Amino acid sequence: MGKTVKISGPLIIAEGMADSKMYDVVRVSDKGLIGEIIELRGDKASIQVYEETSGLGPDEEVVSTGEPLSVELAPGLIQGIFDGIQRPLTTLFFQYGSRISRGVAVNNLDRNKKWRFVPAVKVGDSVAEGDILGTVQETEIIEHRILVPNGIAGKVQKIEEGDFTIEDTVAVISTDAGKKAVSMLRKWPVRRGRPYKEKLTPDKPMVTGQRVIDTLFPIARGGVASVPGPFGSGKTVVQHQLAKWADADIIVYVGCGERGNEMTDVLNEFPALKDPKTGEPIMKRTVLIANTSDMPVAAREASIYTGITIAEYFRDMGYNVAIMADSTSRWAEALREMSGRLEEMPGDEGYPAYLASRLAEFYERAGIVRVLGTKDRTGSVTAIGAVSPPGGDLSEPVSQATLRIVKVFWGLSASLAYKRHFPAIDWLISYSLYADKMQDWFDNNVSADYFRYRAFVMRILQEEAALDEIVRLVGMDALSSKDRLTMETAKIIREDYLHQNAFDEIDTYTSMRKQFLMLKLIYEFDKAAREAIANYADLNAVLACSCKEKIGRAKYIPEEGLAEFDDILRLISAETKSLIKGDEEDA
Repeated sequence: MGKTVKISGPLIIAEGMADSKMYDVVRVSDKGLIGEIIELRGDKASIQVYEETSGLGPDEEVVSTGEPLSVELAPGLIQGIFDGIQRPLTTLFFQYGSRISRGVAVNNLDRNKKWRFVPAVKVGDSVAEGDILGTVQETEIIEHRILVPNGIAGKVQKIEEGDFTIEDTVAVISTDAGKKAVSMLRKWPVRRGRPYKEKLTPDKPMVTGQRVIDTLFPIARGGVASVPGPFGSGKTVVQHQLAKWADADIIVYVGCGERGNEMTDVLNEFPALKDPKTGEPIMKRTVLIANTSDMPVAAREASIYTGITIAEYFRDMGYNVAIMADSTSRWAEALREMSGRLEEMPGDEGYPAYLASRLAEFYERAGIVRVLGTKDRTGSVTAIGAVSPPGGDLSEPVSQATLRIVKVFWGLSASLAYKRHFPAIDWLISYSLYADKMQDWFDNNVSADYFRYRAFVMRILQEEAALDEIVRLVGMDALSSKDRLTMETAKIIREDYLHQNAFDEIDTYTSMRKQFLMLKLIYEFDKAAREAIANYADLNAVLACSCKEKIGRAKYIPEEGLAEFDDILRLISAETKSLIKGDEEDA
């Protein structure tokens, strides 16, 4: 047991802690405040306290629990909303009201609720760590798989179907070290990645239904992406859209230092939204971790690790998990504050020198892996982190450290957001390093022409950016017919394809098939228009064709009505050819 000698905001220095270890959880004072040891010097320990420390003085008792900061993993996680250190906010609200008292101790997961356990193995079967012992139907969408705990292998001596709490013994395994009773509850230290057999190369996309992402800057399943952008550019909207529609089995959403109203939006929207694949509310496959800006700053640091550990747990069951971290800048600010209070030598803009390595620690826990167990199963964690650089300055340390790690960069633009163009992903600065690796998947599952159309879109947008300077100087009329057509095609791509209305029930999500057909329309229109112009058709007459308006409205065609695209293609061909014929007759 130690005593406090110094208190500096969320940092407490205690002496008499010689027996403690790094990252042990401690209880401070008679209030029982939760803290974590982040530095040891002799018998003095620097403790990061995850609660408000006002009113504490010297000589307060500090008691080490002897355990690292861990999360509880068991049925009951899905649909849960937790704070940064996995305390259940719903339970705390019912017990303590809207203002959480300091030092409260509640179980992270419900100990009384009974779950129906269905065995997946029989008595006498040999099992190894990571094998599925049985399943629990946690929600209508998610089957919670109870795995053999890490470090245990042997023969199943006892297992039975029935209703159990998470602490009840569901199986007994006979190992070399004796009999091991296995319950549904697991604990895992948040700062340690969960083991796996092998990490694989991501080569399949995580389809998001957002056209600018899926077409131009796709993210692979098990990939890492960053969404940086200035205030008001729509980072949280992009994160919400991905959480709603991404092709992932489970979503872990971490609100790290964000405004409370944004988490409120999530809580209000997700139960009402229907999962496109199952028709059930999206909340039934979501875990929420809310550490808002008014909560203790130190707990932000833990919230990211709590989220990624829960994501890894579901990955080990063989699920594809997507984790949204909104935002890693606020997390880095918590690191900066603690580093300043520890009196460490500051790096760029006051951030600690180890900022890049801490960010890498988080993002490197994502990936697609071959999970533990005798059967060959894969699972993945896809990590998408929002970055909030002050003033939208991407040269600041958090953005730069993130860019060194991530393979997908969705740079948000304030000017696009001001023009009400959402998602405001700037196609001139964004990139995806996974696109080329996924070409085979797109060729086999969408169309062999998909990447050709993608290259066409990228080329037109680049040409528009180059012509834009000329237009600003001398006006549109100074351009040739071909260049004017390029500008018009780029406008169609921007306004009718890349712009997507998150609040329109049809436009909010676009399947890969529909994306391909929309691209085909734009490509065929541009090709037919160029042919018409080459045959001396009037550009204004080409642009006045009714097919152009139909291309603009194609995004509102429902997924069941994709046959309409063939009608529009025929209309494009007929209208452009009639203009050529008309010119020929005039001649």
